[in-house]
Amino acid sequence: MDMDDKFYANLLENLYDGVYYVDLTKKITFWNKSAEKITGYSKAEVMGSFCSDGLLRHINDAGDELCEKGCPLTRTLEDGKIRGDDVYLHHKNGHRVPVSVRVSPIFDKQGHIIGAAEIFSDNSKGMRLLQELGKLKNETFSDQLTQVGNRKFADLALSSRFNEMKNFDIQFGILFFDIDEFKKINDTYGHRVGDDVLKMVSQTILNVLRSLDCLCRWGGDEFLVIVPNVDLSTLGFVAEKIRMFIEKTWLEKKGLLLKVTLSVGGTLALKTDTQNSLIERADAQMYLSKKKGRNTVSIV
Repeated sequence: MDMDDKFYANLLENLYDGVYYVDLTKKITFWNKSAEKITGYSKAEVMGSFCSDGLLRHINDAGDELCEKGCPLTRTLEDGKIRGDDVYLHHKNGHRVPVSVRVSPIFDKQGHIIGAAEIFSDNSKGMRLLQELGKLKNETFSDQLTQVGNRKFADLALSSRFNEMKNFDIQFGILFFDIDEFKKINDTYGHRVGDDVLKMVSQTILNVLRSLDCLCRWGGDEFLVIVPNVDLSTLGFVAEKIRMFIEKTWLEKKGLLLKVTLSVGGTLALKTDTQNSLIERADAQMYLSKKKGRNTVSIV
């Protein structure tokens, strides 16, 4: 490797964005430090593997598996065009990470395509929530395991939304859900794996919510999402997106892929509601989803 090659290799290695190269067979031949940080996968785990091995398993906003159809990397290897998209990759810890990707072809001196480079940056909203929680004394208002809002924070957020509805007529809704058959996960794999599932679920949901939405752990495997400035149709859209993304997310434990689903219930707040009546109505819808066979959404 000459001096120019070393310079550019060092530059790519220390970019803020994740970078990886693939050859024509889509074997990964370069993986920089930011790629390790964003995905959780070390260079040693990735180098020499193939995109088809399914480490990152990009999906789009509709939940389509891009490895199966619409892969921008494959298309760029075929036609040499630069492409970009916003997608969600699979983190080593199981959750989904929103990233902006840009794929560029790599040519040899004769102008033939010999591979492609993908550059990706983290679009996660998680840090913004943690910063907000930090302003409110993080230890008091955040759940220490999942690092989302706790029940005290939920009470505070609900009180604020009720005041907005009363004083400014701003509608809001809530989604109440739990992890289907979570007790079986704890009994089968142990509580440490159960904790990993809770973190995977909460981090994935945090990353697919709108910036104004608020995710809190209500208790155990029950979570609450507070969705401001929303109508029934949009509330249903948010709920279905959460359900679908968790269905397409997994943890790898001892060579096994551990997948979970959610039963989701939702409702719009009424001016006659109290916090208890609102939660009870959403909770009833969640149990209706369980009666329907789990992994479904019920909104009223």
